[in-house]
Amino acid sequence: MKNKGYMKIVVPIVSLLLAFLIGSLAIISVGQNPIVAYSYLFTGALGNIGSLGETLVKATPLIFTGLAATFAYRCNLFNLGAEGQFIMGSIGSVWFAIKFGNSLPPFISILVSLLIGAICGGLWGFIPGLLKSFLSLNEMIITILLNYIATLFMSYLFSGPLMEANIPQTAAVAESLKLPKFLPGTRVHIGIFIAIILAAILYYFLFNTTAGFKLRAVGLNQEASLVNGFNVKKYMFFSFIISGAIAGLGGAIELHGAQFRLMAGYGEGFGFDGVAIALIGQLNPIGTVIVAFLFAILRTGANTMQIATGIPTTVVGIIQALVIIFVVAGTTLVNQGSISSFLKNRKRGEAKC
Repeated sequence: MKNKGYMKIVVPIVSLLLAFLIGSLAIISVGQNPIVAYSYLFTGALGNIGSLGETLVKATPLIFTGLAATFAYRCNLFNLGAEGQFIMGSIGSVWFAIKFGNSLPPFISILVSLLIGAICGGLWGFIPGLLKSFLSLNEMIITILLNYIATLFMSYLFSGPLMEANIPQTAAVAESLKLPKFLPGTRVHIGIFIAIILAAILYYFLFNTTAGFKLRAVGLNQEASLVNGFNVKKYMFFSFIISGAIAGLGGAIELHGAQFRLMAGYGEGFGFDGVAIALIGQLNPIGTVIVAFLFAILRTGANTMQIATGIPTTVVGIIQALVIIFVVAGTTLVNQGSISSFLKNRKRGEAKC
């Protein structure tokens, strides 16, 4: 068990190093020095307060979608709909902020708006949770389709009922309803602290509570959980709702902290990046935060690297993809080793009998 826990740390680190190594070959192939390129990449993301702030802003929504995927995966549910849940949370939040935000004190309005975002995300997770738990339908297909519905619904709203004048976007949330910033001269808002606190709460819940243990047990072996009297359908159902609520809260925080309005392209890519982040983070909330920060570094520094060296930002996309491939492959190999050992020991036991 200790070796397996050790490998959960080693596999992502080795995967990251291999990805950067292969990325170096791509950089060399276009006639650039990879050391110089990577120095611009990290300087552009961490070199000063402004760039660090931008990295933290980009990490915040990734943490939420990563945590949403992590929570669902722990119950052996493949929630590929975090993007749709993120968008639905943003829709509920912007609707309240525009229609009723000024009727309450700002602090109360922000809290209510964030709560509505979490509820809308949870309701969007309710649909695949219900269909998976009680009708055994494929949750991956359902959640992907719901992503398209959420995106199209958002497009309808900012092009119709919530459109600002003749511009295809919603009105911005009021200045008093924007999340407070804490680093002068940057866009960093308190949403990053909410994300980290939520990760700590989820970690405690999953690994230090009875309910968290039962949820993980259902994820590991549903048949054994049923034999031990666990209500498997209930855990699956509520895992999807909570996962959706996490993503929806992330959408509300992104709206009030960074984007302030809905428009074309809002929330694009956050959901699938969240799935990758959860896998690389080994389905651990703390690991998810760390990997989300790494992805944000790559996103922020890519533009600086391109401007300074002319290397296209697609190289960063290649590195991200390679990290995912190596982590999945490495984790599979580690688990196969464990399975092989188990089968060998079982055969030895049968032979002795």
